[in-house]
Amino acid sequence: MLETILNIDKAVFLFLNNLGSETWDSLWLIITKQINWIPVFLIFFYWLFKYYGWRHSLLILLMISLLILITDQTTNHLFKFRFERLRPCSEPSLEGLIRAVKTSSTFSFISGHASNSMSVCFFLYTLFKSKVRYVGFMFLWPLIFAYSRIYLGLHYPADILVGYLWGILMALLVLQFYTFLQAKYFPNSQNLGTTL
Repeated sequence: MLETILNIDKAVFLFLNNLGSETWDSLWLIITKQINWIPVFLIFFYWLFKYYGWRHSLLILLMISLLILITDQTTNHLFKFRFERLRPCSEPSLEGLIRAVKTSSTFSFISGHASNSMSVCFFLYTLFKSKVRYVGFMFLWPLIFAYSRIYLGLHYPADILVGYLWGILMALLVLQFYTFLQAKYFPNSQNLGTTL
């Protein structure tokens, strides 16, 4: 069963990875760097300070920092060094079959990029869904960001999907902590407890 899943994962990866071309490589190399997403982050910061004020926003930013720390550390120490799955670009059986635009010697499962981006996105979506119209479009960020990892030859689709699930799970956990602190320090603001 596991072997079948892994074979499907590799087949889907090969299909998606080979859709790329040299024409678009430089664009996806830009997309995969977190620093290039600063304009998107600035929009999130603007919404935070607009709808929550600076004191409450500091608490939210602290929760997001905690969330990133948790997802980053767990993807590395709980998953990558436990499963030790080679990245597609380092997998000998895929040599000559993939477009390895970027290489890395670290392990693949699960994707830290996918978990971090999805956890933050889900956390912020929960905060903004009743305040910002069409806020669901923010999920394009983790989708495009994570696809760049497949395009470049750094992750399999399963790395991304499990990373997404882990990110959402960690976001739900931190949201519970945030709801507790919100009720204690900002009792007059909207209670998230009923939306989780």
